[in-house]
Formats: sequence, structure tokens, C-alpha cells
Amino acid sequence: MTTVIETQALTKIFGQKKIAVNDLYLSVPKNSIYGFLGPNGAGKTTTIKMLLGLIKPSAGTIKIFDQPMRMDSVALRKRVGYLPTHPTYPDKMTPIKYLDFIGKIFGIPREKRIPRISELVRSTDLLGLSSSEIRKFSTGETTRLGIATCLMNNPDLLMMDEPTTGLDPIGRASAISLITELGKDPSKTIFISSHILADIERFCTHVGIVSNGKLIFNGTISEVKKLTNANSIILELEGDMHMFTQFLQTMPNILKHETSPGIVRVYLRDITYYKETVLQLFQFIADNPYQLISFKSGSENLEDAFLQLLEEEKSDGFLRGIARAL
Repeated sequence: MTTVIETQALTKIFGQKKIAVNDLYLSVPKNSIYGFLGPNGAGKTTTIKMLLGLIKPSAGTIKIFDQPMRMDSVALRKRVGYLPTHPTYPDKMTPIKYLDFIGKIFGIPREKRIPRISELVRSTDLLGLSSSEIRKFSTGETTRLGIATCLMNNPDLLMMDEPTTGLDPIGRASAISLITELGKDPSKTIFISSHILADIERFCTHVGIVSNGKLIFNGTISEVKKLTNANSIILELEGDMHMFTQFLQTMPNILKHETSPGIVRVYLRDITYYKETVLQLFQFIADNPYQLISFKSGSENLEDAFLQLLEEEKSDGFLRGIARAL
């Protein structure tokens, strides 16, 4: 698998006091939409700034497109588009003037720059605002301009730091739609940091979960769901719940169950027999007067997976620290 971003033992300590990023091993596949997920203060923005060569790591290495990224890697940064959190722009410029300014910085000739600006203004739905001063823009409109800006140089890698933060529902939906469309371009890889689980689950193909500067998971969305809560099944039923729970007690692979009105959550002893257990449950429902409203594995919810991984990291962190010290 070809990787676009690769870090080894990446660490950043501020003032010999605060460990913002801790021994980070990151691997971002080519053509993926990679969600860098973690609570506020987990080290996401610091990591992005190191990946861009804007701040120097305290330790570790960074490779972008298999080349070392350093603070003087100007040519390498030209292949990257960056959208910071809450971007700010010259108040009195219009989107067209600002994008033209950015194009000149990248050295894009006029004959290519003007069509590119026109394309971006249309694709980010800024055509109606093209002659308006940026200072009059809403948060959502500013974000759309930010996306247009980071695409001006037609980068191979897009890095977006909390692109949906602070947006109203309409602005958020617009930003998500744009990112989803960008992800369909096979020439691009997208790296998005966020603490909003619903966004990551909606458009990302891969995810890295970070807690207190430490990467606690790196893989696909489906892998993180399978890793956590894979031993549970949730059924929404209409019918005799007492008879159904009595049946559950006869099944050797069911460890326990929890019920609420119309809902049963079943916990398995051994995930190896997951398929057989599900078939037995479905057969019982089919043979008796029940209506199955919904069915899902406990691992299908990214929020549950995320919270469980954070809890495991919190409880295991001290023991790992002792092991490293030894």
C-alpha cells in the first residue's frame, strides 16, 4: 500500500513542560480520506503543523510523498493544500482578488490562473459572492473560500483542520458535500482533523484516533468498529419480549442481555460464533409472531468505538508508561 504521510516516533514538547504529541506513528494511504480524530487538546493541530513543516518536531521523522518534510521543504509544500481552523482573510478583498493573489504566490501563470479561479468559485458555490468583500461573509461562506484557497494549486494532498467547526447546519452540509466530492478524485488524498464523530463517519475511509498526543488507533473505519463492541447485537422488536428473553437464556453463546421497551442488546461469549448466533436469532424471530424493526452490530457505531478506545487508553496508559520505563 502506497502511503502519502508517514511519521515515526513523532514528538513535540513545548517549553520542556507540555507534551503535545507523543511518539506518533502515522500512516495515511494514498487516495484515502483520512480522519484524524480526537478530543479538543489531543494534539491534532500541532501534528498538522509539523506535517506541513511549519513547526519543528522535538523528535521523530516525517515523510510526505516519501520525502522528508522539514521547515525548508518549499517544493514539497507546493504539493499540499492547507485549510486551517477559522481561517482569516484580508477584509476588503473579494474572493476573486484573493484567489488571484494566492495563485500568484504559487507562480501559476495568468492563462492557467484565471480559468482555475473561475472553476473554484463555481465549484465552491461562491459565484454569487464573487464581487463581495470577504469581511461580509458568514462562517460557512468563509469555509467555502478556505476550501477554494487550498485547492488553488491543485494539490495532491489536502490537509484540513476542523473544517466544519462553528458552521450552522446548512454550512456544515455544504462543507461535507464539498469534501465528499473531493474524495472522489483519485489523484487526491485528504487528511482531515476533527472532534466531530458524525463527520468522520460520514465521509472518511480511514481513521487515526489520538488521545493526549498519542495515537491509539490507525486503520479503516470498519476496522475500528470491529475492534470495539464487536461482541454485541442490538435488536428492535415488536412482540412478546418475555418469550424472547427466555429463548436467549437457552443459547450457550449468549453471555447476557439487556432490555428496554422494544429493544434487546445481546452480548456474545465468543465472537467466533457470531454468524451462527445471528442466524439462530433470526430463525426464532421468523418462526414466532415478531416483527423485526431494526438490527445492528454494536460495532456499527463509531461513537461507541471512539469512547471505548479512549477509556481503554485512559486505563492502560499508566501500565504502558511503567513498561516503557523498565
